[in-house]
Amino acid sequence: MLRNKVCVVTGAGRGIGYEIARVFAQNGAMIALVDVRFPENFHFPYGEFRTYELDVANFDQAQDVFKNITDDFKKIDVLVNNAGITKDNLLMRMKKEEWDSVININLNGVFNVTRAALRSLLKSEAGSIINIASVVGLMGNAGQANYSASKAGVIGMTRTLAKEVSSRNLRVNAVAPGFIKTDMTDKLNEKQKEAIISQVPMSRLGNPEEVANICLFLASPMSSYVTGQVIAVDGGMTMY
Repeated sequence: MLRNKVCVVTGAGRGIGYEIARVFAQNGAMIALVDVRFPENFHFPYGEFRTYELDVANFDQAQDVFKNITDDFKKIDVLVNNAGITKDNLLMRMKKEEWDSVININLNGVFNVTRAALRSLLKSEAGSIINIASVVGLMGNAGQANYSASKAGVIGMTRTLAKEVSSRNLRVNAVAPGFIKTDMTDKLNEKQKEAIISQVPMSRLGNPEEVANICLFLASPMSSYVTGQVIAVDGGMTMY
């Protein structure tokens, strides 16, 4: 499905990013795995890949790293902007550093990385940018003003860039996960998990692979007439 495609995934060292990279690689892609740092025991036994360390909040570093990626792979066909952090707090207690760090990585980071990759993506015969947003960018969430603002910004950037580049056959879409089973949710106690699941019509947490499969669709020719869209992978949380 992605044979001979070069796919870049940020935040690929763990969690949803790792799963996206795995699914892409198992479908024939060559993978550039990007993260601010990789775990000591990092292991990726899937297909052809290289790893690159990058702080996505650093514009100049993004330019340098993506030059290395294009030098190594000669092209970029798919970009997945997945890197992100949370620093939750009620707005009246939120420190400026908590606001700035989340915006810098989650929103400015998408700009920095996309800007660095865009020329290569525009040369692809069927390029695709996939931005990992969140349901809280659609509906908000108490204690996450910074995270919600960053993800709403990613959604606005997605739709705007789609209008700018669609005539060049470069598609830009966003995926908005809901509550997904990750290391973060594994740390919750049963009462906390039950409270989360009560908000989900499908009555369960999602799996990282379910997010990755939607990304695979958006990266592949199966979605060749899809751009500027936000696809929620949330068990029905944001049904209208």
